[in-house]
Amino acid sequence: MIPRIEQLGHVGLFVEDVDRSVAFYRDLLGLTLTDVDDVNGLYFFSARPDVEHHEFLICRGRTARRDVRLLQQVSFRCPTLGDVIAYWERLKAAGVEFDRIVSHGNAVGVYFFDPDHNRCEVYWPTGLHARQTFLAQIDLSRPVDELMTEIKACVAQYGETGYVDPALLRN
Repeated sequence: MIPRIEQLGHVGLFVEDVDRSVAFYRDLLGLTLTDVDDVNGLYFFSARPDVEHHEFLICRGRTARRDVRLLQQVSFRCPTLGDVIAYWERLKAAGVEFDRIVSHGNAVGVYFFDPDHNRCEVYWPTGLHARQTFLAQIDLSRPVDELMTEIKACVAQYGETGYVDPALLRN
């Protein structure tokens, strides 16, 4: 019998500047700092501290250059589309660099970079089914009902085959 994994436990990142990163994840994203080990440079965070001691960890000691991609992304699930929009507004107001703001059909995601240029995402699952890869650029400044109408129409058209918005293609 193959054992199974129930869920992801936590992700840890090495960072250049611990104070800057603690402020980013605690103050901007709203994660709870649950524990600190100053001696070893470990800082533990949780979105659900009453359920999980830590889901995210930052560690002192990043030595890689910022232009070296060390991971694909760290994603944080939100309970509503309104939360994703509120994070987008909050991140924009803080001058955070965005990578893309998209519908995956099955989710709405805002991709952005943390202070060490690690790509992060806040997302909300739409409940729709869409074959991946599905990337449709969206405008979160529009009303939620208009966004969902647009997302549903796009999924109706491309949900079986997947879709990549030509505006998102990279060289």
